[in-house]
Amino acid sequence: MTLYVVGDVHGHLTPLTQALRVTGLLDAQGAWSGGAARLWFLGDLTDRGPDGIGVIDLIRRLQVEAAAAGGEVGCVIGNHDMLLYGSRFVPASPVTEVRTIVQVWALNGGQEHDLEGLDEHRAAWLAGLPAVALVDDHLLLHADTLAYLEFGPTIDEINAAVGTIMRERDEQTFGRNTRLLFRRFEFLEHNDGVANARLLLDKLGGRQIVHGHSTIPETFGVAPTAVRGPVTYADGLAMAVDTGISLGAPCIVVSLTPAAA
Repeated sequence: MTLYVVGDVHGHLTPLTQALRVTGLLDAQGAWSGGAARLWFLGDLTDRGPDGIGVIDLIRRLQVEAAAAGGEVGCVIGNHDMLLYGSRFVPASPVTEVRTIVQVWALNGGQEHDLEGLDEHRAAWLAGLPAVALVDDHLLLHADTLAYLEFGPTIDEINAAVGTIMRERDEQTFGRNTRLLFRRFEFLEHNDGVANARLLLDKLGGRQIVHGHSTIPETFGVAPTAVRGPVTYADGLAMAVDTGISLGAPCIVVSLTPAAA
């Protein structure tokens, strides 16, 4: 079954739906048409763009439609998704010594319409998202960081810990836990990236990390309009798929399944 991933959408619902149609995963009416294909989103569904709630609602709907067709739609949680959630339910939680989570959310592109639209049903869906997923031999996560290991030593323990953080909404700890997923660039060469990527894969499994969070333009010095696909780096151990849609780059649905010979 073909496996696709989408990097940070940041509320850009229209480019997302267009890209999914081009890939054949949505039909002209916006319904799932991918059959048994698998589609995973790598977090940061909200903030910065015009319709983060619309992105959440689309993914929730496609999960049902894909499952009925024998396919799969999944999503890992991003730091902006945690920021939005925390701003709605634990706004006074400190992220740093001087800023609360709602202040950090506002400074990082928080949109009032997303905050207003995050009801308990959507919030419960966000709270249930995994932080890490191993799909085939791809380790899917949002941020290019070893910080995930601070939540636990295995995928199950990491996801359980993040789920508990989301459900408990602890004012003293929520913001600082969210801050862990702000870390980035830890698989780049000047940060011992190959060793870091290998460590994470050895701990959690898979042959390649696939992540969003750090945009291709900002990480690799590519003009946003010149982005044509993902960037593989760290001796092939990591793949960056955040095209930088909020910077003017296209939304690209990335196939992780090798083409048939």
